[in-house]
Amino acid sequence: MATESPEPTIELQVDGTEHRLTVDPRRTLLDLIRDQLGEPVAKKGCDHGQCGACTVLVGGRRVLACLTLAVTCDGADVTTAAGLAADGGLHPIQQAFLDHDAFQCGYCTPGQICSAAGLLAEFADGAPSHVTSPVSAAPEWSDAEIAERMSGNLCRCGAYAGIVAAVRESR
Repeated sequence: MATESPEPTIELQVDGTEHRLTVDPRRTLLDLIRDQLGEPVAKKGCDHGQCGACTVLVGGRRVLACLTLAVTCDGADVTTAAGLAADGGLHPIQQAFLDHDAFQCGYCTPGQICSAAGLLAEFADGAPSHVTSPVSAAPEWSDAEIAERMSGNLCRCGAYAGIVAAVRESR
């Protein structure tokens, strides 16, 4: 007779708050954030990693929370779009989204904002994208580069022009 193993306990920081949680090893980071922590800012879109609505930052790198198992985030620093704001003010990318009307219905906006914050860090590190040519070169700050790096985040309302403008301004 097989015995069930106990559910693991993990520790992680979400938007600056420390959490020690027992989690089902099959639970995604998205479900942990939304259901276990009660933080609705990370959105569940397709739940298959195709739309980017669930994008959060783990250790400063963007990840699709619907495809990331929560147990793999033990010891991690997780930031949602709500956690980017500091001292009661908006993060520059959040302000840029407002300034450039880079959202319509707003459902994809938290994922878009986290992806943009991750994009800015990747670009600052000199990480190439598919449109960087040659790959060994430093990427050029262009609309094509921004669009490529944001291509994993879908906006059903079509606010892409505002999104690219917001990211361009935030550099």
